[in-house]
Amino acid sequence: MIDFHTHTPLWTNASWLGGTAFGAEEFVDFMDGAGIEQAVVLSHDGLFNSTTEANDAVARFVGRFPDRLLGFGTFSPRRPEAVGEIERTFAELGLRGLKLHPWLQGFSMHEAVLDPIMDVVAAHRGILLCHDGTPPYSTAGQIAMLARRHPTVPVVLGHAGLHDLWRESLTFVQETENLYLCLCGTPPYAAKQILDRAPAHKVLFGTDAGLSEKASQDYAVARVLEIDEWGITADQRHALLVDNPARLLQGRAA
Repeated sequence: MIDFHTHTPLWTNASWLGGTAFGAEEFVDFMDGAGIEQAVVLSHDGLFNSTTEANDAVARFVGRFPDRLLGFGTFSPRRPEAVGEIERTFAELGLRGLKLHPWLQGFSMHEAVLDPIMDVVAAHRGILLCHDGTPPYSTAGQIAMLARRHPTVPVVLGHAGLHDLWRESLTFVQETENLYLCLCGTPPYAAKQILDRAPAHKVLFGTDAGLSEKASQDYAVARVLEIDEWGITADQRHALLVDNPARLLQGRAA
C-alpha cells in the first residue's frame, strides 16, 4: 500500500491544527502497523510559514528512510523567492513534488505567479498535490484550470473534494487528462461512487497521517481499516493502493 497524503510532525508553533512531535522511526512504525509500504510526506509547518528550513526538515525526515518515505516541498507562490526555492527543493533536496494549499497560503489558483512554478515542476518531472475541498480558493474547478495550462504536470486533488465538493472533483477528474484525486478524508459513500465512476487509473488514497496528538496516528490507522467498508472490488483496491500511486511516482502517468 502507498499512502499518497501524509505530513511531517509539528516542529514549531506555526500551526493551529495540533499534532505532536515524532521521529521518522516512529512514523515508519505507524506505517508498519497500518500495512503502508511507502508514504508521500508533505510539510506541516511550511504550509503556515514558508521557510527554506521547513523544506530542509522534510528532506531530513524522508532521508532517514528513502525507500519508504517520499518528500514533497512547499512554498508560498506569492513570495518573490518562490521559484528559486521550489527549484532548490527538487535540484538540491531531491524532493519528488510540490504541495500547495491555496487556503492556508493565501493565493488564488488563477494567479500568473503559478505558471513559472509549474514550469519548474514540469522540468523535474514532479507532481503537484494541491489541497482542495474548502472554497473559495480550493475547489476542483480552479485547480483543474491550472492543470489544463500545464498538461505535462500530474496534478492531484489532495482530498477529492472532502464532504461538500467531491462531485465537482469527480467531474473535473473525468474531464481533465492530467488531473488525479486522492481519497483523503472523503466520506465512505463518496469514495465508493468516485471509485465506480472516475477513470480507474486516476484514484489514489491518503490518510493525512502526521496531524495526530499521538505518534501512533490512530485516526490514520482507522482510515486504512475503513477501506474494507467501501464495498470495492479487489481490482479497484489494488489499483487504488498499489498500481496508481506507483505509476504516478515513477513518472508513468497514463
